[in-house]
Amino acid sequence: MSDLRSSRTLRIATRSSPLALWQANHVARLLGDAAPDVTVEIVHVSTLGDRDRVESLAQFGGQGVFTREVQKVVLDQQADLAVHSLKDLPTEATEGLSLAGVPSRAPRFDALVLPEGQQLAALEDLPPGARIGTGSPRRQAQLLYARPDLQLLEIRGNVETRLRKLDDGEYDAIVLAEAGLSRLEWANRITLTLEPPLMYPAVGQAALGIECRDDDLETIAILNRISEPGTHAEVTAERSCLATLRAGCHAPVGVLSRRVDDLLELEGVVLSPDGKQRFFSQVSGPKSAALELGRQLAEALLAAGADVVLQSPE
Repeated sequence: MSDLRSSRTLRIATRSSPLALWQANHVARLLGDAAPDVTVEIVHVSTLGDRDRVESLAQFGGQGVFTREVQKVVLDQQADLAVHSLKDLPTEATEGLSLAGVPSRAPRFDALVLPEGQQLAALEDLPPGARIGTGSPRRQAQLLYARPDLQLLEIRGNVETRLRKLDDGEYDAIVLAEAGLSRLEWANRITLTLEPPLMYPAVGQAALGIECRDDDLETIAILNRISEPGTHAEVTAERSCLATLRAGCHAPVGVLSRRVDDLLELEGVVLSPDGKQRFFSQVSGPKSAALELGRQLAEALLAAGADVVLQSPE
């Protein structure tokens, strides 16, 4: 017997980009399966990161540019929950909101994409000085560590816009998230999957974070039904690491989590923006200690010298 009110409607706040809408509709399908008595509506929200397609993310605040206004719609009770790409959600909790839902994660690595019809076998095969489009300091630093000769150029816009710019010759290659390409049925454009140790993914990459008001116990209970405990443990550890480092969502930090039986293995890198310095560490322990494992990884990275590049003035 259902413990939910009949004809309950849940309003999902989301950005209006194709990828954000895919994610919101994916959550809507999960909710429909977990709570058949619930009706779902989508509430479109325009964020600063969507409106300004010119400036680099770091120049107008980096953290929260894709999440703050979506969160506000929930806090103002114009929606009941917000769906975020978890890698965009700051680790500092927003007062009045609870991160109550973390569904199963998609493939989490980055992908190198070449103009349509071109191929290569390895990053080393890119020509000297190749122009690579990515606005992510994490991706830029790791690419420069591997190939200091590359030209790293800003690129903004949704996935389709970036692919068009690539095919029009503005870049020799671009880097996008494997998950986003797959979700939007562009997986056929992936030239190379960039996996560790070449490139570590962002904290929370390929995972969704669903927030609701922290006093909305009924919605919290529903979101718990669509959460996947293993993914939740992974992102808890990763976000704990980032928070302990006091680094933002767009800092040159990469973390990889792996589940091995009841253990969680974590590897992390911190780089200088120019890729000349790279600090690595790893820890492992029970999944139940995910929060502490993330702290341990951060402390090991700091002890290895990562504090020097994290504290450097921009």
